[in-house]
Amino acid sequence: MIVDERMAAFIDLLDKGNTPFLDEIEQYAGEARIPVIRRPVQSLLKFLLAWARPKSILEVGTAIGFSALLMSEYAPEDCRITTIEKYEKRIPIARENFQRAGKEERITLLEGDAAEILEELEGAYDLVFMDAAKGQYLRFLPNILRLLSNGGLLVSDNVLQDGDVAESRFAVARRDRTIHARMREYLYELKHHPQLETCILPVGDGVALSVKTR
Repeated sequence: MIVDERMAAFIDLLDKGNTPFLDEIEQYAGEARIPVIRRPVQSLLKFLLAWARPKSILEVGTAIGFSALLMSEYAPEDCRITTIEKYEKRIPIARENFQRAGKEERITLLEGDAAEILEELEGAYDLVFMDAAKGQYLRFLPNILRLLSNGGLLVSDNVLQDGDVAESRFAVARRDRTIHARMREYLYELKHHPQLETCILPVGDGVALSVKTR
């Protein structure tokens, strides 16, 4: 927990909640121990979607489709979402969820390794939601910037690693040091890249908001 648990719980209590279908998927994910975006990040995404009103969204990391469905629910009706997932066991669940929600025409699921798919994608996206393997964010960034429209918004989730990213590498478990180093490098790149203006928020597990300025 990055922020005080009491304050986080109070803020969560104020939230108006989601649709029953999103609640159902979130409950299933919790029972199956499948990670989905945390409540504070859901609230932040809803705000950003209402403010930016994107017409095209690219998501890296579908899981079972919860965040894609949340974005389709709160984005403009003419918004189209492209989402990428490589974990074979989760892909059919995501497709079923999109079908049950009646969102197949608005959400396109691409199967395979994100690094390879991003190389081949064309077009410009108004919003990119990065929520895949944390150690790969930096690898994905060049193509993300190529695909992000001027003035577009990059939302990177789970960037503070429950606060561990602020710790010395020697204070982090040895098995986590590679991801720790890569995330630090990613955050530095976001803050210093000449095409981006970035702020990092201690929301959920940490969210970086980056606007492509040129």
